[in-house]
Amino acid sequence: MTRVDAAETGGRGADGPDAGGGTGLAVLGRVIRPVLRPGPWRRGPFLTALALLLGLLMLLHAWIPNRIGNLGSLVETFLPWFGLFVPVLLAGALWRRSASAVAALLLPVTVWLNLFGGLLADKSHPGGDLTVVGQNVDAGNPDPAGTARDLAASGADVLALVELSEQARGVYEKGLAKAYPYHTVQGTVGLWSRLPLSDTRPVDVGMDYGPLAATKPADVRLASARALRTTVATEQGPLAVYVAHLGSVRVNPRAGFSTAQRDRGAQALGKAVAAERNERVVLLGDLNGTLDDRAFAGVTSRMRSAQEVAGDGFGFSWPAAFPVARIDQILVRGVKPRSSWVLPATGSDHLPVAAAISW
Repeated sequence: MTRVDAAETGGRGADGPDAGGGTGLAVLGRVIRPVLRPGPWRRGPFLTALALLLGLLMLLHAWIPNRIGNLGSLVETFLPWFGLFVPVLLAGALWRRSASAVAALLLPVTVWLNLFGGLLADKSHPGGDLTVVGQNVDAGNPDPAGTARDLAASGADVLALVELSEQARGVYEKGLAKAYPYHTVQGTVGLWSRLPLSDTRPVDVGMDYGPLAATKPADVRLASARALRTTVATEQGPLAVYVAHLGSVRVNPRAGFSTAQRDRGAQALGKAVAAERNERVVLLGDLNGTLDDRAFAGVTSRMRSAQEVAGDGFGFSWPAAFPVARIDQILVRGVKPRSSWVLPATGSDHLPVAAAISW
């Protein structure tokens, strides 16, 4: 056996520099590998954060302040649509193979189902003592006569119309006269009925606001009235019916979600309903907002949505071409909604909404 001493090998042995270097690289590799290729629970931290933020946004929507551009009301108006972000985030989580992001999505899914899951089931029942229909017929409706025919064919016992223009009012009165022997019009809102009406009066919903409002003559204020209250004489007893068209809302980059006029009307309507002595009440109209919006707390605390109690789905009513929100409402107190649905489009930019109620 030939002996090789350390001098001839340059001092390299089992514990020489090459071995040490190899060991160092191996250790470094073991440290870097998890960073470069993290496990499924460490992947997608950004997606995980977005999922949690989405869930918290829906869960705590009532805490979003309105001080800046009415952001809270804007979020609540389109709250159901936030659920669309769930499949988008899920696709990203699966692509990234992020177990943490998938787990985080349980929060928004649970919150969304808690808020809106009940609307996915059909809660309607057959029957009903009275059918009510409401529609914003659109002041710019190109075919009011056709709209009147469609609404008369709906089978409604009580028909509420808002945004009646001065030019189209006579067209509706003529087109609905045969089916509805009783009717009242106050300003730009009206009610047609198969049953007698009484105790009709306009309701102030704050459209005239400011120091000069009180100085206007009564006939001037009545001409621009956008809400009314009347009593329908049913076989089961008197039914108070309110018809309302609240102020419009606007979204623009500078002012944000402008709702001041609408919100004043919602507060006034809530007070009118609270003061109503009749136990049985129905409210129909274009409220220019969804009932998730905090602005309607004064109304929703005293009345129930027919769509939420006895409808099938969300019942979106606006815009008619591609409905994304239900701003046309039917709310009740003291009567039971049996069913609620949306009728086919007419010449208006709003879809008609309907409900069958019983005692």
